[in-house]
Amino acid sequence: MPVSVSPPSDVIPSSAPRSPRNWKRWVLGILALLGIIAVLVGIKAAQIGAMIQAGASYVSPPESVSSAKAETVTWQSSQRAVGTVIAVRGVTLGSELSGIVREIGFENGARVKKGQVLVQLDTSSETAQLTGAEAEAELARLTLTRVQSLYTQGSRPQAELEIAQARAVQAEAAVANLRALIAKKVIRAPFEGRIGIRQVELGQAAGPGSPIASLQSVDPVHVEFLLPQQALVEVKPGQKVRIGVDVFPKDAWEGTLTTINPEVELASRNVRMRATVPNADGRLLPGMFATVEVLSEETRQVVAIPTTAVLFAPYGDSVFVIEEAKDAAGKPSLVVQQRFTRLGERRGDFIVVDSGLKPGETVVSNGVFKLRNGAAVVVNNALAPRPESAPQPVAP
Repeated sequence: MPVSVSPPSDVIPSSAPRSPRNWKRWVLGILALLGIIAVLVGIKAAQIGAMIQAGASYVSPPESVSSAKAETVTWQSSQRAVGTVIAVRGVTLGSELSGIVREIGFENGARVKKGQVLVQLDTSSETAQLTGAEAEAELARLTLTRVQSLYTQGSRPQAELEIAQARAVQAEAAVANLRALIAKKVIRAPFEGRIGIRQVELGQAAGPGSPIASLQSVDPVHVEFLLPQQALVEVKPGQKVRIGVDVFPKDAWEGTLTTINPEVELASRNVRMRATVPNADGRLLPGMFATVEVLSEETRQVVAIPTTAVLFAPYGDSVFVIEEAKDAAGKPSLVVQQRFTRLGERRGDFIVVDSGLKPGETVVSNGVFKLRNGAAVVVNNALAPRPESAPQPVAP
């Protein structure tokens, strides 16, 4: 007979329904998780809302800047250029004849006068020949005198008189030639000036054309420079010229425009000009680089501000004007308003404002790069550098 086996009591079929207690546990867990998520979302939303409110009520602290006032000044019209100092007269002295240097009559860099003996070459041979030539010339003159007397008496023919005259002339020419050779071996200063470093020494054999030293006339000096052809409308001979050199940045020399070249250079369309400048102290040396300012007789009124006050940009140059306003609490404060301007000539640390700014208005002179339209500012001019129309470099 078949035997029936009953399943153990602790085995529950898969098709049996779950216990209500397990379902409650799942539901409670899910609800607790949703509650935690809701709390976290609420906290984060509260934080974001607080940040939004703080950002909306945030006021940037005022920027510290320096200020300058747009002033009306009188500027003299001028044309600026760069030029070169050249000597009025300058030569490199040399020997025309060969010879041995016997004497040197100058010191390196000294001032020499016109006609001063600079170098004496050996002339012993020419001096000896000159003595004989002078004796022959004297004999020729005596012979000519005697022949002329005899010719007058009819004792000598005319041909003999002509021969005596020719010999006298030849003898005088020989003397003059030797004297010229001796004079050429004495090198003298052709004009007054400053002589350079000598290039010969005692006992040296100097050949024809051998350089001896450079001689430059340095009082006055010329300054040559170029200006565009458009400047011919405003520039004319006789105008005052101001000269400056980098070697002496604190000094300036004034001269006169003396020459305007009668042609325009084809390559650059510039006109070469020359000014004459007194140089009594001799500090302007030929070859120096110089800055040139041709001053006009006309003056004009302009509105000038420091160049540092301008915010240069491709779409337009602008400045920040400082104006008085009131903050949210009603207290007086300073704000800036951006103004676009049209600029003109620059001179030193200043620049001309042709339009966009009125005289007397105050602008930000330092710190414009960190500003925006309507920004609050605090003016502090304690450490601001003072702008100058002719700034000079400061030695370290």
